[in-house]
Amino acid sequence: MTSPQELVDAVLDASAADGCVAVLEEHTETNLRWAANALTTNGQMYTRSLTVVSTFDKAAGTSAGVVTRAVTSVDEVADLVRRSEAIARDADAADDASPLVDPYPTDDRWDTEPAHTSVEVFEKFAPALGAAFREWRAADRALFGFAEHHNTSYVVGNSTGLRRRFDQPDGRLEVNGKSGDFQRSAWDGHYTRDFTDIDVAAVADRLAERLSWAETRIDLPAGRYETLLPPSTVADFMIYAYWTAGARDAEEGRSVFAGPNGGTRIGEQLAPLPLTLRSDPRAPGLECTPFDVVTSSMAGLRSVFDNGAPVPATSWITEGKLTDLVRHRAWAQRTGTQPRPYVDNLILDGPGGGSSLEQMVADTERGLLLTCLWYIREVDPQTLLLTGLTRDGVYLVEDGRIRGAVNNFRFNESPIDLLRRTTEVGRTEPTLPREWNDYFRRTAMPTLRVPDFNMSTVSQAS
Repeated sequence: MTSPQELVDAVLDASAADGCVAVLEEHTETNLRWAANALTTNGQMYTRSLTVVSTFDKAAGTSAGVVTRAVTSVDEVADLVRRSEAIARDADAADDASPLVDPYPTDDRWDTEPAHTSVEVFEKFAPALGAAFREWRAADRALFGFAEHHNTSYVVGNSTGLRRRFDQPDGRLEVNGKSGDFQRSAWDGHYTRDFTDIDVAAVADRLAERLSWAETRIDLPAGRYETLLPPSTVADFMIYAYWTAGARDAEEGRSVFAGPNGGTRIGEQLAPLPLTLRSDPRAPGLECTPFDVVTSSMAGLRSVFDNGAPVPATSWITEGKLTDLVRHRAWAQRTGTQPRPYVDNLILDGPGGGSSLEQMVADTERGLLLTCLWYIREVDPQTLLLTGLTRDGVYLVEDGRIRGAVNNFRFNESPIDLLRRTTEVGRTEPTLPREWNDYFRRTAMPTLRVPDFNMSTVSQAS
């Protein structure tokens, strides 16, 4: 099969446009799925897609045409390039147009073959899972879930001579534990790069403990409760805040980060505690693509013209103060600011080492432990008010002990307002968001204590 680098070079050789970008993504995936303590399916997949961006300089500005297609050989390249050029010739000037990225020094190994995953990644995980099945079957409990591992190789080149490549390993584990009568349920999830750091026995023990907590059922009314939000729930909130943290939307008054008179809230203290929300492509265990890979533009946030541009570490909130927002190069040029590209990981740090979740539970006089969120939707972009449901485990804490599981709720909260009201920050640790892990997985978050989390109504969801 033709190599990714050969396909990228073939695109650039075939181009007759004023500018051209080629983005090759080669993706392999392997997975295991199980239900009621038994494997149900396993699979392995392979895909390769090529995106061609053609640009033409016109009197009114630079236009762009973007086409993406699955490809296997050089013979398919010419038609893809011609289609991209035809779209660009007919298009109006692009709002996000910038000069294509010039070459710069990197430590990429351009000529290496793409990295692939295979079922061997589960060599140690699968036997441990089988042992957990036997234990849970004997205890009249059932495990449901799946494990997925991906590897995506990104190869980017443009007509200025820039060449970049990166291999992105990526995996997730999601497990539901249920009682034999299916009346009690608990969830646990983990992000991993290679499954060597997954302790299946510990996951099973954690789920069994939560099912034992739920043997006692306590009904509570809607209201505001002191609530412990473990890392997974914090990740779901912070990811949504990050997705809406575009400089353009803020400057045009469309987001929670908008300030008065066409400005933004950059420089404003959002949290009284020294919380820092940051992204870093080289964060240990959360490494991600250190250059822009963009196959479709997003207004103000991402631009196909920026493909290959370096992605630096960025602090979005620093010790409680908003310090930056996402902006592509064109918007930065238009507003006299610095580009701040989107980074595919997110980390929230608090002061010092922070307490463990177990210690924060022990320090709670009365409150709720909310283990995961579900079906989150935006209500008001100006305040970033979100609504959603609790699921698979809300527990009442009294005098430092879990007393039992409570009914589910619908909540109404803004992640930005939660930062303002947080009174304690736990230890930051890698986590997997439940709601958003189809789209965003590389996160590290602490447990947050919020004194008045808004459980707006009781939910009948089970």
